Amino acid sequence: MDTLRVRDAKDVEEVVRAAIANEQPLEIIGHGSKRSIGHAMATNAVLDVSALNAVTSYEPNELIVTLQAGAPLADVLSLIDAKNQQFAFEPMNTAPLLGTPVSGTIGGMIAAGLAGPRRIRAGGARDHLLGAHAVSGFGDSFKTGGKVVKNVTGYDLCKLLAGSWGTLSVMTEVTLKVMPKPEAERTLLLRGLEDAAANKAMTAALGSPFDVSGAAHLPKSALRAETEGLGDIVGQGEALTVLRLEGITASAAHRAGSLRELLAPFGIATLIEDAASAALWGAIRDVLPFAAGGALGAWPVWRIVCPPASGAALGIELARQTGGDLIYDWGGGLIWAALPPKPDAHAPVVRARANAVGGHATLIRAAEQVRRDVDVFHPQAPGIAALSERVRASFDPKTILNRGRLTRSAG
Repeated sequence: MDTLRVRDAKDVEEVVRAAIANEQPLEIIGHGSKRSIGHAMATNAVLDVSALNAVTSYEPNELIVTLQAGAPLADVLSLIDAKNQQFAFEPMNTAPLLGTPVSGTIGGMIAAGLAGPRRIRAGGARDHLLGAHAVSGFGDSFKTGGKVVKNVTGYDLCKLLAGSWGTLSVMTEVTLKVMPKPEAERTLLLRGLEDAAANKAMTAALGSPFDVSGAAHLPKSALRAETEGLGDIVGQGEALTVLRLEGITASAAHRAGSLRELLAPFGIATLIEDAASAALWGAIRDVLPFAAGGALGAWPVWRIVCPPASGAALGIELARQTGGDLIYDWGGGLIWAALPPKPDAHAPVVRARANAVGGHATLIRAAEQVRRDVDVFHPQAPGIAALSERVRASFDPKTILNRGRLTRSAG
């Protein structure tokens, strides 16, 4: 395997142009932490951008940071945390789930677009991406967006790059908005709820005026009695429904009290604060109960996005049909499903359930052979697929970048 390490955007242009001339597709990697998501790529040449790892500028007072795409996510989070700031969309660290030794890069964070629990309030990665420098599949550098929040004229190409899995361009530099960290967080815990009742409780909380910034449910599970990452909060695998409030201390405490009264019909809510709360939400964000090193580490894991009101019904049926284990986030709008190993990873059942409610499912973790046999990303309706292909071809007409990652038919 040829690995081509680049030092700057000019190098990226040259590598891509050479690849076009030789009709040799490229796999684009930073730290390679998400290489096992998607299909095996039709190439033996790797474009490694990990040396593009500088912080170009950070202006805490302006809530803006500009970074090269290979900057390690963990380092960037430490940098902005030192100024008491954060990425509001809570980017997921996939390393525990996938069993990789390192966390990813800023470019990988944008390309994957995997937002955490606060997405229900703060939006996703694409909503925080202000600008980008990238090299297209033509071998040309281009710039999109800028360094201010309102700077959009014509097409906002930034939004296309988020979640494109490196198939449209090679990002070399990105500008993101950061947000102040809340002074306090309070999480209410409801124990013992069935999935349907938990879905109703989360819906009530999210529909309340109390500005809930996280709503998740871990069903009762015999499979993970020792739930990784959750410490003593979960006892004996019992069901746990959790609701987060953030802000200045007085406000968070007051809203937690009001929300506890609203949720009284569902049971008596207990409270955890600050560090304990942050640890719990970090475990939910990174799906630690399904970690590669844990009890369910050998099981394939699906990420299903659906209308929140349909979440419980979908999850209950999926668990009944497969014997799988679930975690609900986003008030029921995101379901993580670890399912017993099977050659097709239960894809027909998962996709049928997701399609029935207008949702979509991505196979985040599975053995390579399973990923050869099953569509990892949800098959698109013909009209949307045709539009997606036209967009992709306008960036990369020769399919040089990450060929075959998104669809089994390519390459």
